Amino acid sequence: MTTLDAAGRAAAATHPAVADYLAHLEVERRMSAHTLDAYRRDLAALAGWAQAQDQGELLALDSAAIRAFVAAEHRRGLAPKSLQRRLSGCRSFYQWLLRHARIRANPATGIRAPRAPRKLPQVLDVDEAVALVEVPTDAPLGLRDRALLELFYSSGLRLSELRLLRWRDLDLAEGLVTVLGKGSRQRTVPVGSHACRALEAWRAEGVAGQRPGPEAPVFPGRGGAPISARAIQLRLRALGQRQGLFKHVHPHMLRHSFASHVLESSGDLRGVQELLGHADIATTQIYTHLDFQHLARVYDDAHPRARRRKGPVGD
Repeated sequence: MTTLDAAGRAAAATHPAVADYLAHLEVERRMSAHTLDAYRRDLAALAGWAQAQDQGELLALDSAAIRAFVAAEHRRGLAPKSLQRRLSGCRSFYQWLLRHARIRANPATGIRAPRAPRKLPQVLDVDEAVALVEVPTDAPLGLRDRALLELFYSSGLRLSELRLLRWRDLDLAEGLVTVLGKGSRQRTVPVGSHACRALEAWRAEGVAGQRPGPEAPVFPGRGGAPISARAIQLRLRALGQRQGLFKHVHPHMLRHSFASHVLESSGDLRGVQELLGHADIATTQIYTHLDFQHLARVYDDAHPRARRRKGPVGD
């Protein structure tokens, strides 16, 4: 613990408003010890900074001081997500003080932490996706694995949507599947021909030689209930390794790969939004960045004057 951290903890611990606020969180809000400690650290950091900067006591800080505190924490190396949480903790403290008429305005209102860089999802390229879904069907559970992988990649389903599917949700003659997504929004999406054939073969094999009925889970686990999410995650990881992929294969990677490949071929962002069941197109727009990365690589590899130079440019 640094001297500044120690000073902050001491200042926060002895401040009556901080003590009252933490008691409110513990008794009235019934927050866990872990959450309480997080709020305590946030306020200790603010108190320590204010003391070190001769900014006065916590109740007298203004917006400029809070903004300077956020900048100082950022320079100190606090990650954007941690900084957002710290600022949220301070904002909640001042909001409670304002509600109890201990201050006239919340100095943390309207102040934002640096935005965390958004990580692009990792995807399989087309060759990797084909290598993954074409698992041998003569292996134990091979027909099930092929049907599960083909449907994941064919229709871009979420893990929860796939595991809860029942045979009545599939129209293999028309190549369609109807799922209940987030927010209880129902959507119908296409199922590719390879996936339809794999699902037909899996259904024909049946359980104990009997063809499943319309209410039966498409992918049953123990006792006939839908397979667990964890079982699917572990199976995909094992199948990825078996098929020689060096990436950590997981259910959402297949959904990302589906979206990226469809967008790359069609350029239809709205269409991909509908297929994925995104309520907001901003969620879908991340795949445009993936598509641009692909185009940038093609350009760099193909254009004779596009290859980026390494090292300093000569005179």
